[in-house]
Amino acid sequence: MSRKIVVTSALPYANGPIHIGHLVEYLQTDIWVRFQKACGNRCLYFCADDTHGTPVMIRARADGIEPQELIQRVHAEHIRDFTRFNIEFDNYYSTHSEENRQFSELLYKRALENGSITKRDVEQAYCAQCDMWLPDRYIRGICPRCKAPEQYGDSCDACGGTHRPTELIDPVCANCGAEPVRRTSTHYFFKLGDYTDRLRKLFESGHTQKSVQNKLDEWFKAGLRDWDISRDGPYFGFKIPGEQNKFFYVWLDAPIGYIASCKNYCDRNGLDFDKVWNSDEYELYHFIGKDIMYFHALFWPAMLMSAKFKTADKLFVHGFLTVNGQKMSKSKGTFIRAETYLNHLDPQYLRYYYATKLTSGIEDIDLNFDDFVTKINSDLVGKIANLASRSVPMLTKNLDGTLGRLDRKGAKLVRILQGAKGSIIADFDQLNYAAAMRTVSALADESNRYFDREQPWETIKTDPEKTRATLTAAVNAAKILTIYLKPVLPKYAQTVERFLKINPLGYADVDNVLEEHKIDPFERLVERVETEKVQAMIDQSREPVAPSARHGGQSPDEATEQQAVANEPIEPECSIEDFMKIDLRIAKVDSAEPVEGADKLLRLELDLGSVKKVVLAGIAKAYKPADLVGKKVVCVANLKPRKMKFGVSEGMILAAGPGGKDIFMLTADDGAEPGQRVH
Repeated sequence: MSRKIVVTSALPYANGPIHIGHLVEYLQTDIWVRFQKACGNRCLYFCADDTHGTPVMIRARADGIEPQELIQRVHAEHIRDFTRFNIEFDNYYSTHSEENRQFSELLYKRALENGSITKRDVEQAYCAQCDMWLPDRYIRGICPRCKAPEQYGDSCDACGGTHRPTELIDPVCANCGAEPVRRTSTHYFFKLGDYTDRLRKLFESGHTQKSVQNKLDEWFKAGLRDWDISRDGPYFGFKIPGEQNKFFYVWLDAPIGYIASCKNYCDRNGLDFDKVWNSDEYELYHFIGKDIMYFHALFWPAMLMSAKFKTADKLFVHGFLTVNGQKMSKSKGTFIRAETYLNHLDPQYLRYYYATKLTSGIEDIDLNFDDFVTKINSDLVGKIANLASRSVPMLTKNLDGTLGRLDRKGAKLVRILQGAKGSIIADFDQLNYAAAMRTVSALADESNRYFDREQPWETIKTDPEKTRATLTAAVNAAKILTIYLKPVLPKYAQTVERFLKINPLGYADVDNVLEEHKIDPFERLVERVETEKVQAMIDQSREPVAPSARHGGQSPDEATEQQAVANEPIEPECSIEDFMKIDLRIAKVDSAEPVEGADKLLRLELDLGSVKKVVLAGIAKAYKPADLVGKKVVCVANLKPRKMKFGVSEGMILAAGPGGKDIFMLTADDGAEPGQRVH
């Protein structure tokens, strides 16, 4: 029986463009939605632009236009970028809509009726120079908890804590740099603490990942505070009913945008909104980033409970994107807009690369450009697409483009590929895309080995029908791989469907063998990545940033990067007993040579006295192979051998440094003997 599912992604803010960090979430969600549809499930994907708040008002003022004009322009830009990345919403709407206004007022009214709203005077930050109340994100200062600098007025990126803007140490206006003054105003609050028990019960039922649950436990133990849901004018947003100059805080009406987008879709398509959004007939899932957990895991479900609306079946939380191991940086050219990426590279590359990295956890994923080029060229082009590009042209050129029937060997290959369907479906459904992609890559290897063993380029000379059977198996293997990849690479799949002259593929088609069928000439599926284009994209993204006295002469993004490094979590403690298990020994480098295809690795043969070991060390940028021969280094001698892409590494040498050319090996005196223990 097929499932009925509603899915949402967090709403992108309407004061700026989509960038490759945003795309982690939208691609993760789009892949999951496409997967569900490929399984025959009904899956509706809703999103919208988050349009309200002071930042939009300030951006519009700077551009000399009204906020409505700005959000319309940005909306068109967002849709353009999403469309080009093959992200397919069932409805992409706006929070600046009549549906959103009505639902915002409805949820507020119900909260008011059940006693969940209270009013009290609050002290706020006001910038006299800008003549405006400052929203949380327009105040920067030192975190009152961990003392990290340059934090926003509502939360700390370093420690993950939340706070009030007035609690910041040495606050400044992020707009002009002036010190804000404090003024008193009456605000509306949602009594979040009243929902503590119900929220605990929700998360104990498996509402989200275990690591998120651990973070929520910290907030529960600290006590849930009343949530300020109002802002004073001037403010771009919806007025609170009965008030003249007070507006709903943007974080109240933003998630309501999910509901409004769904309602708009249902009204236009003749569907019963209450059945789609509020009944058990449809499952409901939210995809969000870990930076907005507090809002989506606490405020949002509490508001829904208050209004007697259904809460999501599950909250899927993902991590951030780093580029080359660091936070995205404008000065380094790694803060890359979607539009800039598309000016240089195929969107299929990023869809595939992110899929190879994404799991069900909330760990950050890294876009390493060396790895990106290698993975696309070797796996996607060299393995997966290569199977179709080798078999289809041979069939159309030499055998009238007509498939035959599988022979025994071909049938065995097809059964192997079909047998992986269950694990791939499970991995996609559980968001373990990286595992699914590893399986697909292994199946592509198996299929290419079959092709090479059968040597159709030779058998075509003497036995055309044997060759036809071989190519029939190869084409069926390419078809099955395409089905598995279709949620990730929809355009790739469409091309395969076109030249195979078949209907759109779904997971049910894995079990259907294509035989005695006429196909069309091959069409190119994907081109190799050119490193020059990657560099051109980085160069176009690089923005020189003038030194700032507030950051001690560093650019703001550089200071943020250093702060992020300084605040990286310490790994879990190990006992002295654990540490004593490490066997450090002197090793003499007998030989050193580059590893073909790996820019950072050297292959070292080490003499540890009674034993020799091969170690793959990531020091190629810092050391020339010839300079290492004869040196005595310190080796972890009892490290379990690790199978790597370029071979097996049987140990580890000790080195330190930030990376690249700045890596420094720990060496021993000439008098040290190979195999000697290091204490």
